[in-house]
Amino acid sequence: MMVEEVKNHLLNTIIPFWKNLRDDENGGYYGWLDYDLKLDKKAVKGCILNSRITWFFANAYTLLKDESLLDEARHGYEFLKEHCIDKENGGIYWSIRYDGTPEDTTKHTYNQAFCIYALSSYYEASGDKEALDLAKQLFALIEEKCTDEVGYLEAFTKDFKPESNEKLSENGVLADKTMNTLLHVFEAYTELYRVSKDEAVKKRLMWIMDTFADKVYNPKLHRQEVFFDANYNSIIDLHSYGHDIETAWLMDRGTEVLGEPEYTAKMSPITKDLTAQIYKIAFDGHSLANECCKGEVNTHRIWWVQAETVVGFLNGYEKDPSKKEYLEAAEHEWEFIKEHVVDKREGSEWFWEVRPDGTPFEGRPIVEPWKCPYHNGRMCFEVIRRMSK
Repeated sequence: MMVEEVKNHLLNTIIPFWKNLRDDENGGYYGWLDYDLKLDKKAVKGCILNSRITWFFANAYTLLKDESLLDEARHGYEFLKEHCIDKENGGIYWSIRYDGTPEDTTKHTYNQAFCIYALSSYYEASGDKEALDLAKQLFALIEEKCTDEVGYLEAFTKDFKPESNEKLSENGVLADKTMNTLLHVFEAYTELYRVSKDEAVKKRLMWIMDTFADKVYNPKLHRQEVFFDANYNSIIDLHSYGHDIETAWLMDRGTEVLGEPEYTAKMSPITKDLTAQIYKIAFDGHSLANECCKGEVNTHRIWWVQAETVVGFLNGYEKDPSKKEYLEAAEHEWEFIKEHVVDKREGSEWFWEVRPDGTPFEGRPIVEPWKCPYHNGRMCFEVIRRMSK
């Protein structure tokens, strides 16, 4: 049964793997494990990586109530608080050296959001109000320093002077605004509102939903646009399949947490459309392609895209149980993950990417600043919650 397999995978592979990356000497979690499973204890520690690991262990504790998981979450939280957050200028750095000193002091809105995500979940798990206070401070900082009258800006210097957005731009463009940052600010605010019921956060959630519906979602192409100029005009023909299936369920989660019928009515047709289009054009019956740029499909199977596919199709089936094909798609995707994306070598976790036939791209690291237990761990939490009902 899928739910039992996923739970066993969480308990016996993902949790032990990330526990083994704990750095008790310098704090946080080690930042690099190469394809050959060689650990670099002196690698840079991405702050996104450490936020996501903290988020993962906090949620694992909330779900499983194993005290060792709360201890891991606390370890991550202490590192974020003591080393990643800039006590002088506010905000969280991009990355930290292995010894806990700042490495890249860029302040990126995306990164601030993931710290809020982690702090909100750690507050829920631990009851430590200091974590909630820090999350609210970061919310206020984003709203004060990382926005203009149109939306969310991207990258800043240490003291919040705007700088160019190399970190979240790709496909040959440099974006002033991105769907990705907007989505993850929304995701972080959803969790902050869920644990705090702060009215200011609620207002911004509604504003972001309006922006998604009016500026990011493209009803003619049944997709989200990805990279934008300063006024949310799309600057490239790009369809990110993984982000669309992820957005579909995260928006539905947001409307559920928000509890405002008008926003459920507004966003639900959009999330249904995104799910249907991804099923139609990107899912081959077993796994999901990565993206389509200027008409050319990238067929690589990326670890995070496969994880979000399971949740997205499960969510689509829950919304409309007549769509049995979505349930089957989630089950078939899990089979593909289990057989091909999970790295069965002892001491490993998931491959970064594999080919459509399931063979891995050798050389891609198993742990790096973006490769973390956030997507696949969250897939496990969502499958357990949704399929255990």
